[in-house]
Amino acid sequence: MFLVLAAFVVQQFLPAFTGFHHSRILLVQLVFLCAAVTVGQPVMLLLAFICGFLWDAHSTLSPDGGDPAVYTQPVEALRFGYSILLFGAMGFLMQGIQPLFQQGKWQFSALLSGIAIFLYLAAEFLIITFVRGGFVLSQATVLQMAWTSLFTMLFSPVIFWILFKISDLCQHSIHITPDKRRRRNR
Repeated sequence: MFLVLAAFVVQQFLPAFTGFHHSRILLVQLVFLCAAVTVGQPVMLLLAFICGFLWDAHSTLSPDGGDPAVYTQPVEALRFGYSILLFGAMGFLMQGIQPLFQQGKWQFSALLSGIAIFLYLAAEFLIITFVRGGFVLSQATVLQMAWTSLFTMLFSPVIFWILFKISDLCQHSIHITPDKRRRRNR
């Protein structure tokens, strides 16, 4: 929870990469994805609710209808809470490869985080264009989503390292070791 809240604070100070179609690092989504693969389903759903609620509160609750850098047109038709569903969908995607992560193969989770970010951005784009009416998908939009996914994915090892350090400090293992697997099978 502390890492999610810290990600919201740090997200405010991360600039857009103007040379790469104004892509940015989506730190909140990345922290959620990395945490989603390390926890059980009930905790993941709680994190999805908290992250989605705070993301919507950050993005949509302002007099202008959202951050003008993100939403260039009024978004009064977007409903509060859609991000909760998108975070939940991303969390279930990460939960699908949790057995690989528990075996110590975190690299698959890092790769899937980039794919999940791209799917999140594509779903959010589809929701916004559906609500506004009129579907226009430009090459610049696709490149912005792709670069954002790539830059965000490149930072996933750092987030996993932080999660491993936190689990070590708390004397908690987020991997299933071979000894624990044998005890479970008995």
